[in-house]
Amino acid sequence: MDDVRRLIPRTDALLADERFVAAASRVGRERVKAAIGAAQEAARAGRIAPGDVAETALAGLAHVGGRAVLNATGVILHTNLGRAPLSAEARRAVAEAAGCTDVELDLATGRRGARGRDAMAALAAKVPDAGGVHVVNNNAAALVLAATALAAGREIVIARGELVEIGAGFRLPELLESTGARLREVGTTNRTTVRDYASVLGPETGFVLKVHPSNYRVVGFTSEAAPRELAALCREADVPFVGDIGSGLLAPDRVLPDEPDAATWLRAGADLVTASGDKLLGGPQCGLLLGRADLVERLRRHPLARALRVDKLTLAALEASLLFPTPTAESLHADPSVLRARAESLAAALRADGLDAHACDSVAVVGGGGAPGVDLPSAAVSLPASYAAPLRTGTPAVLARLDNDRCLLDLRALPPTHDPNLLKAIRQCT
Repeated sequence: MDDVRRLIPRTDALLADERFVAAASRVGRERVKAAIGAAQEAARAGRIAPGDVAETALAGLAHVGGRAVLNATGVILHTNLGRAPLSAEARRAVAEAAGCTDVELDLATGRRGARGRDAMAALAAKVPDAGGVHVVNNNAAALVLAATALAAGREIVIARGELVEIGAGFRLPELLESTGARLREVGTTNRTTVRDYASVLGPETGFVLKVHPSNYRVVGFTSEAAPRELAALCREADVPFVGDIGSGLLAPDRVLPDEPDAATWLRAGADLVTASGDKLLGGPQCGLLLGRADLVERLRRHPLARALRVDKLTLAALEASLLFPTPTAESLHADPSVLRARAESLAAALRADGLDAHACDSVAVVGGGGAPGVDLPSAAVSLPASYAAPLRTGTPAVLARLDNDRCLLDLRALPPTHDPNLLKAIRQCT
C-alpha cells in the first residue's frame, strides 16, 4: 500500500498558492511557513488527511491573537485557556477602550484626571470594607509591590506551610526574596500557631504574611493561625498584616464556603489583602490590592507601581466585570438539572445523526488554583474517545476531557449560547 504521507503537499507548492501569498502579505512569510509546517506534521501523525493540509494551515492563519476555544473540560477557570472568560459587557468595554478614552482625563475640566477612576470606584463599591484600592498586573505583582514597599531589607514573617509554588515553576519564597526582603519562617509544614508568629516579631519585621494555599490542601494533624488572631497580634506589635487570598473572591459565596474572601479577611482585621482579577472575580488578568487607605496609598505612590500598572483595556474590562454578571459566576452557580437537560438535548440531536452519543452525569471543578477539592455536580455529552483530537483541532476548537475511554463534553463552563457551535463542531468530525 502506498504511504499516504506521500500525498502531503510540498511546502514550496503551498507557498506559491495565491491564498498563501495573500496570507504572507498580511502576516509575514515566516508565520505562513510555520502554519504550513504544523499542518503537514498533523497529516504525518494521522490527525488530519493529507488533502486537508492547506485548509488547516489557512484556518490557523485566520486567527490573530489566539484561536477561540469552547471550554468543555468541566474546569471553570482553565489556566491554559486564559482562566476567566470575559462577559459580553466586558468585551464591549474593551473594544470601546481600544480607541481614545478619558482614562486619565477629566472631560468636565479638561485637565488630567485620576487614572482608571471609574474602575477604582467600582472596585471600592464591591469591597466597602477596604479603605483604599489599587490594581496592578497580577497577584504576583501585588505581592511584589507590597514586599518592596513595606519590607525591602527587612523581614516578612510567613508560615512554613504557606511557602507555595504558584505555577509554571514560580515559587512564592523566591518571588518575595527577589524584592530584597528576607523571609522569617515560623511553625512547621503542618502546624503553625499564633505563638510561633509572636516569638519572632521585632524591629526587623516588615509585615506578617498569610497565604491561602489555593491550589492544594493539607489534611490530617494540622493547625494554622486564623486571620483574626494574626490581625490582633499585628495590631499589638504595630506591624502590618497582609493576606493573600489568591482566587479573587470578594465576598462569601455559598457554593464555596471554605474559600477565603476579601471582605471576611478585611473585617477580621487584615491591613492589606491581595487577590487575582482573572479567577473567581471573573475579570481580566490583574492583581488587586485592598485595605487600609494609608497602606494602599503608600503602595500606589511607590516608584515600582508605575512599572506594574495596568493599561486602559484591563481597566475597562475590570470595571465591566465588577458591574455586570460574569460567565465565571454563571458557571459556578449553574443548576445541575439544567445542565443535564442541555446534555440530553444535545445527545438526542447527535443520535438523530447516527452518532454514538449519550448524556451522563459529570463532576466539574473551579480550577485556576482555586477551591481545591471542591466538586461541582455537572452533566456532559459522552462521545467515543476518537473525537477528542479532531474536536481540539477543528473550527471552532473544542477542548474536552477523556474519561474511561470516552470523550466527555462537560457543559458546566460552556454557556448555553454555545450549544449550536458545539453541535456544529461535533458534526464536522464525522
